[in-house]
Amino acid sequence: MNVFYNKEGVGDVLMVILADAPRAEVSAERKGNVATVFHNDRVIGYNIFEASQQFDLDAVGPVDLTPELVESIQTVLADNGVEFVVDSIDYSPKFVVGYVNACEKHPDADKLSVCQVDVDGETLQIVCGAPNVAQGQKVVVAKPGAVMPSGLIIRPSALRGIPSSGMLCSARELGLPDAPQEKGILVLEDSAHTGEAFLIGR
Repeated sequence: MNVFYNKEGVGDVLMVILADAPRAEVSAERKGNVATVFHNDRVIGYNIFEASQQFDLDAVGPVDLTPELVESIQTVLADNGVEFVVDSIDYSPKFVVGYVNACEKHPDADKLSVCQVDVDGETLQIVCGAPNVAQGQKVVVAKPGAVMPSGLIIRPSALRGIPSSGMLCSARELGLPDAPQEKGILVLEDSAHTGEAFLIGR
């Protein structure tokens, strides 16, 4: 489950994303201020309109998922006659500090690197196209399931045949103010703690 809010980009709508699906195959049913989003007969999300009147929101992009926010979402849905259909909720942060343990050139693409990234006890293999990625860096990792400020959902994939689980992020992709325009991931100070949450869109 991911929650996304960008008033300037998409309007005063809180987007609750349970699963992804091709846009052409998605339908919606609205009750009051809530639109339930379906893929075939399966609920994959909710759009809650006039969100700023119902939630305390200061995020631009992904919203921190907390038990209190989920309880508020459940209340708003119930008030609009909508059932909250969620099996389980993962409250762990989706944007975290990672440490690049290893970085090798992709065997089939000159501009890609295959990185082994530690995110506090777990190692993710991430294929990265940034020219400045290197072993020994502390970086921002968008884990699978993360929603970028642009609305892009990060999914496990394969790039030129190599599996990749997550993304190493640039300052611009994270929506940070005064982000440099040149290509390259954001490299953090050594004092950053591997595995800790990285807050974006503030």
